[in-house]
Amino acid sequence: MLSEKITKVLNKQIQAELYASNLYLAMSAYADAQNLPGFARWMRLQSEEERGHALRIFDYLGDREARIEIGEVKQPPAKFGSPLEMFEAALEHERKVTSDINQAYELASHEHDHATMVHLQWFISEQVEEERTASEITARLRMAGTDLPSLLLIDQELADRQAA
Repeated sequence: MLSEKITKVLNKQIQAELYASNLYLAMSAYADAQNLPGFARWMRLQSEEERGHALRIFDYLGDREARIEIGEVKQPPAKFGSPLEMFEAALEHERKVTSDINQAYELASHEHDHATMVHLQWFISEQVEEERTASEITARLRMAGTDLPSLLLIDQELADRQAA
């Protein structure tokens, strides 16, 4: 059985993952409106991945017979500026998620909740990948600057992303 503190933190993380899903979906819509279909596809797939993360925690809480509360998911912004600014926002968001997951892991460690620690280990590894990917794309967009052919090339490459 999960403690009340762990249950609360994991429910809050479901809420954060659902916000992330909505954030990336909003970014997808924005990129699509900017005629950047590769960026839009990448962000849409990222949105689906984040929803999967929320469901992973949802299922864990259910498996542990804990109370599941979704909570209110705030509305993401609708505009994100340039593709670089959009990916900078995505990277910043992923860093916040990493911090949240690390705090949840610390709580589980403090409470000697080994099952939750094991469950959260997957998310810790996943966040390394999430930050690395967002950081690499951000770096490439910085290199491209305002060069439109470079931006279109990056857009084409992002369109090749496959679902996880």
